[in-house]
Amino acid sequence: MATALPFERTADGVVLLTLIPNPSKPRGGVVVLDAWLIGELLAFFDELAKGPAPTGFVLQSGSSRVFVAGADLAEIDALDDPGLDAYLRKGAEAFGRIAALPCASVAAINSSALGGGLEIAMHCDALIGIATGPTDKPYRIGLPECGLAICPGWGGTQMLPARIDPALAIRSTALGETWKSSEVPAGLLAATVPTPADLRAAALAWLQANPRRGSRSHPIAIDRSNADRVRTGLEAARSTIRTGPSGDSAAAAAVVDAVETGLRDGWTKAVDAERRHLIRLRHTPEARAKLEAFFAKA
Repeated sequence: MATALPFERTADGVVLLTLIPNPSKPRGGVVVLDAWLIGELLAFFDELAKGPAPTGFVLQSGSSRVFVAGADLAEIDALDDPGLDAYLRKGAEAFGRIAALPCASVAAINSSALGGGLEIAMHCDALIGIATGPTDKPYRIGLPECGLAICPGWGGTQMLPARIDPALAIRSTALGETWKSSEVPAGLLAATVPTPADLRAAALAWLQANPRRGSRSHPIAIDRSNADRVRTGLEAARSTIRTGPSGDSAAAAAVVDAVETGLRDGWTKAVDAERRHLIRLRHTPEARAKLEAFFAKA
């Protein structure tokens, strides 16, 4: 099946894929990770596999309002538990196709990247974003799920501590805190550019400077290369999580458990743990209250 997602291949073999809003649910031009987009991602990678291997990959957004706003929480909430499990697994499969590419990859972050939006971006080798100063209107980056008493489900607990200070990553994820684009932690963005118009050139330049051959078994995440640093960060984060708002919540405990699982058992088991926690947490009284308030505002 052909994909509805626009993509192009440069003369030297770099493939640029553009994420777009669901045509049947345009949402004012906001890109949301719903079942439609996940299906289109899988169709794109199936189509890509039929042609020559790309020499580089750029993931970009067709929305001027966001990079990706996150998952479609209403769609998720309407699923029963087996349906949500299948949905999350399908998303993980689609995102994992990025890491499995035989080339380096870059996410071009033009605006807000939240929840699943940041998770799909972190499946790329590098993120490049727009720099915003103190007087510019900022966008937000981060994993806000625990603020709704749920947790990440596509590897966020594993990827963020591998890119930024682990203690900060774990605490922020456990408390659902996000960052203004003017205050993004060191390490999350490989480079910044002044305007969205500069993103393409910066992404292509990064790929040229950082070639990679061969696929990854998983994206940059908790593994043996950073395990000691993450363990130290986890211990430092424990006390700050407890003293933060909702720090003793079931969602915060789920994040800690997922990090511990990643340290002990690796990427696949950790993402399995995230998925189980997310399916369970959405039924708690805390999550029901926060999700219903969220839907009421939407």
